[in-house]
Amino acid sequence: MPKRETAKTPAPSSFEAQLATLERIVRELERGELPLEQSLDLFEQGVKLSRECQERLNEAERRIEVLLRGGDGATIAVPFESEELIEDDPDDETVF
Repeated sequence: MPKRETAKTPAPSSFEAQLATLERIVRELERGELPLEQSLDLFEQGVKLSRECQERLNEAERRIEVLLRGGDGATIAVPFESEELIEDDPDDETVF
């Protein structure tokens, strides 16, 4: 079986491209056909991509929270089933 080369590639720029690269790395590692050093390199790349994707998701969540804040500073809950805006009840402990 020919040796497969897994060269380090520059980090993809979009979230979707990063996620696709991460999925490719996971598939490659799950096959278990790589030598130890290549597996470690890919694992390292995967951990880095995973952290970058998580940070992008956290940033998107922060941006959404800012956008959904009302004029009085209260968070506005927007149900997926409805297009109406519903003010959060300060006593409501529901976590989104």
